[in-house]
Amino acid sequence: MYKELPKVSVIIPHWKGYDILHRCLESLQLAGYSGELDIAVVDNACPDNSIAVVSSFENVRIVKAHENLGYAGGCNLGFKYSDAPFVVFLNNDTEVTLGWLEPMISMMLQDKTLAAVQPKMHSIDSPGTFDYCGAAGGEIDIFGYPYARGRMFDQLETDQGQYDQWPHNIFWATGAACMLRRTALDEVGVLEEVFFAHMEEIDLDWRLQWAGYRIAVVASSMVKHQTGGTLATDSLQKMAFNHRNSWFMLFRNLTFPTLCWIIPIRILLELMTFVWALLSRDWKRAAAVVKGGCEALIRMRQIFMWRKINISYRKINENILLHRMYRGSVALAFFLGHRITATSLNRK
Repeated sequence: MYKELPKVSVIIPHWKGYDILHRCLESLQLAGYSGELDIAVVDNACPDNSIAVVSSFENVRIVKAHENLGYAGGCNLGFKYSDAPFVVFLNNDTEVTLGWLEPMISMMLQDKTLAAVQPKMHSIDSPGTFDYCGAAGGEIDIFGYPYARGRMFDQLETDQGQYDQWPHNIFWATGAACMLRRTALDEVGVLEEVFFAHMEEIDLDWRLQWAGYRIAVVASSMVKHQTGGTLATDSLQKMAFNHRNSWFMLFRNLTFPTLCWIIPIRILLELMTFVWALLSRDWKRAAAVVKGGCEALIRMRQIFMWRKINISYRKINENILLHRMYRGSVALAFFLGHRITATSLNRK
């Protein structure tokens, strides 16, 4: 179809874990790509010397960070030292499959309104099951709770092709494996490093949509992921990041009129989560709600400073973005309405 495929940079932030990084790099070597492939591993001040595994692979370079910059900072540093027109942010605990890049590149080349695309994500630990991080495409409700086609909270579906015929358009592409257009990032900026880890890709994709771009899933491409390979899924810190960063995301991307009615309802939903966690003796979840909320509150001044940042990239009406979201509460639909799949939300 194309005489020459464009250069692609694959950026892998890495903090620790010899085995997972080796698996990731080995899969990249085996997957192949007809165009030029630049693979960069960002050494986020690895405490276990696992970065040494890079020497086992040809054509893989190291970008050195002097401290742990987190996922967002690590990706940004790698992006800074890359020059390809398309860049892939890839988790170190992923395993790519044969021919995974070509379908995503093909879609991006055909449609210049696409700023980011993701493959289908399968679980390494449960073959054939969607992975928690992105599944068959990221979605979000109007109150800032993300979910995915094939994953509602911790409920994972088996991939039976049930989302392959859904529209390609999604709200966010998983940070575990997403391809981005460099010119689009030059326009709206890169990942916001205050997030450190979790939901920074949703914030970025929200900004890209404000600028008039679209986000999509490519069902013919697949990457496998070991959720919690670096930070355990049930860790307090990870859950607190999710609660805190969701607040950050809302304040950064919603207009003031929308915030005025969204925030009171969101506070009520967080209180309901806290009470439910106490009643079910899920002390870690209860602590995460409090910790995440307090950290967001402490940074409130910084949050309001964000409102003064130049937002000249915003080109579309907010209502267009709001209509791309689930207009109800996915939390209430799941826990009270027993709607445990994206199909049950009737969002095709």
